[in-house]
Amino acid sequence: MSVPDRFSGRTVIVTAAGAGIGRATVEQFLAEGARVVAGEIVPERLDDLAAAHPGTDLVPVLADVAGQEGVDALLAAADGRVDVLANVAGIMDGFLPAAEIDDRTWDRVLAVNVTSVMRLMRAVLPGMIEAGRGAIVNVSSEAALRGAAAGLAYTASKHAVTGMTTQTAFAYGRLGIRVNAVAPGAVQTSIEADMRSAHMGARIGPVLGALVGGAAQPAELAEAIVWIASDDASNVNGTTLVCDGGWSAI
Repeated sequence: MSVPDRFSGRTVIVTAAGAGIGRATVEQFLAEGARVVAGEIVPERLDDLAAAHPGTDLVPVLADVAGQEGVDALLAAADGRVDVLANVAGIMDGFLPAAEIDDRTWDRVLAVNVTSVMRLMRAVLPGMIEAGRGAIVNVSSEAALRGAAAGLAYTASKHAVTGMTTQTAFAYGRLGIRVNAVAPGAVQTSIEADMRSAHMGARIGPVLGALVGGAAQPAELAEAIVWIASDDASNVNGTTLVCDGGWSAI
């Protein structure tokens, strides 16, 4: 449920904004009065998002956050202080384990899932520090909590996101900056999750089949992201909010 005007007068950056959790997050922030800079790598998704929200304070930006140029484009579009950053962009790794991971997959997964998070936080933090306030929400994963959710690269990347979240919260919390993460389980999104390892298919298939329930809707994750970015969560900092339907409790 959206809270009208909760983000009125505030500028928000959301990555992977054209589909899944990212799009749902953009729509929730818009519904709550934010100006939203929406970064997306797929032009058709960005066009569809813009067409669905005419007359709103939406700023669509075609950007690949795996490179510094994409980060620069988002900051330029924000045109001033950024109040909230939602690092949603992420890609999977074909469930490839250590003996099978290739350099191309490793490098791309780490670039999107880890380096982009660092670069975007680095980009927005000076303005937040100057303002004495700001909120960053990083999308982690169930893979940050266990080894039976993905391959090596994705699992490593989401453990890194958790570490970056807690360290940045510690570093800047006393300056008015809150940094938290949201860890989804299975979600109905467009993220490619193909199984490229026969070994992992045999190893992880029975585990996922036994433990994972139905997939969440993107809007359910968006509500968690927007809440933890809001002043309603003003005393929440440096935490990972697990949103997995109870999977981590098993």
